[in-house]
Amino acid sequence: MEEKKFYSRQELDEFKEIILTKLDEALVEKKRLAESLREVSGNSVDSFNMTEFGNESQEKEQIEILLARQNRFILNLQNALVRIENGSYGVCKETGKLIPKERLRLVPHTTTTVEGKGYTKVSKVIEE
Repeated sequence: MEEKKFYSRQELDEFKEIILTKLDEALVEKKRLAESLREVSGNSVDSFNMTEFGNESQEKEQIEILLARQNRFILNLQNALVRIENGSYGVCKETGKLIPKERLRLVPHTTTTVEGKGYTKVSKVIEE
């Protein structure tokens, strides 16, 4: 029996629903983080106590890191939707094999199998 190379439209629709749900949740979290950042940034101007300013600065930096991570996650989810539309979703970019459904359900924006992820690490070491 020939190994399956792509997921069916029905399977892709299932993954699309998972991704859209995660995207909605991620956008809500991004909005929450952005509001937190505005609150922290707004407080710094009024603060004269250097200890408070240092704590606020550190909190601001942590929120900025979380916000950047959230933006990358959203971009990865959006890219996964593009791959669904162009038919390349679920195919490992390193091995060309189909990424197992279980992995896609847990990490729907992944572009590699677990095996392929190992190839990526090895190629980065070789390039360096």
